[in-house]
Amino acid sequence: MKLRRKGVLILPKAIREAAGLREGSDLLVEVKDGALVLRPLEPAVVDVDPKFVEEVLREERGEWGRKLERTIKESGS
Repeated sequence: MKLRRKGVLILPKAIREAAGLREGSDLLVEVKDGALVLRPLEPAVVDVDPKFVEEVLREERGEWGRKLERTIKESGS
């Protein structure tokens, strides 16, 4: 393999397939002891209670509403 212009590195098809990579895959790149380590970056799947999310959003909307009211009062509008 060869590092190309602007840092482009082309992974051979066999390596991409062995690692389960395809065009558009996100990779985590680390340097360990002078070596590059490439790993697929997989999003974490989190199980969240929809009712909890609704409550947090409701609280956020209320807080933003209060901030907006304070800003309007302070600006004299």
